[in-house]
Amino acid sequence: MENTILHKANTRGHANHGWLDSHHTFSFANYHNPDRMHFGVLRVLNDDRVDGGMGFGKHPHDNMEIISIPLEGDLEHQDSMGNTAVISKGDIQVMSAGTGIFHSEYNKNKEKLTKFLQIWVYPNKKNVTPRYDQITLNEAERHNNLQQIISPNPDDAGVWIHQDAWFHLGKFDKDFVTSYDLKKSGNGIYAFILKGDFKIGNIDVNERDGLGIWDTQNIRIQALSEDAEILLMEVPMSL
Repeated sequence: MENTILHKANTRGHANHGWLDSHHTFSFANYHNPDRMHFGVLRVLNDDRVDGGMGFGKHPHDNMEIISIPLEGDLEHQDSMGNTAVISKGDIQVMSAGTGIFHSEYNKNKEKLTKFLQIWVYPNKKNVTPRYDQITLNEAERHNNLQQIISPNPDDAGVWIHQDAWFHLGKFDKDFVTSYDLKKSGNGIYAFILKGDFKIGNIDVNERDGLGIWDTQNIRIQALSEDAEILLMEVPMSL
């Protein structure tokens, strides 16, 4: 029997630090909701807006797969592994924190906002060697298509993480219909609506809503508005 949980955009946690405006789908920092701790191994889904010239100073992480998806503007990354890089819309950044890393993320553009998703996934291996990776995607490949951006396999499309998880991005014309077959038994799927309106199964979802579905093998997705954008995150349901 298929199970679903709907998180409407206006029910998310919200923290406005002036330079940082963040909406939390799951409990994070000062936002604690015992009913919203995680969806399977998906632990954090933050929808962040960073003012020009501001950012996150150097801070530590360990034993977490950390994914950044820029939606607008640029983010400059530095870490204790010696990496310095800039990610922009169309890029995907992953870090395996493993045994421990420090990193910082800054919006170096004084005049321009940066908007990005910060996503944390529990790994399936502890204390791995920390690693950093990023790629630039061809955004045209997600027009009326689900473009794979993350998988467990280094030889597969997108970047890889230490988890049996697959992420896809899609941008659809109005009334376009597609379906997604889950890749691993026991996984669920969490859909996050980046733009516009969709019907997933028989549930209507709108911009910045999240919908979790599990105990299913396939979901049907229909775009209800023009240029509707969706992020699908297939993840194991057991920690």
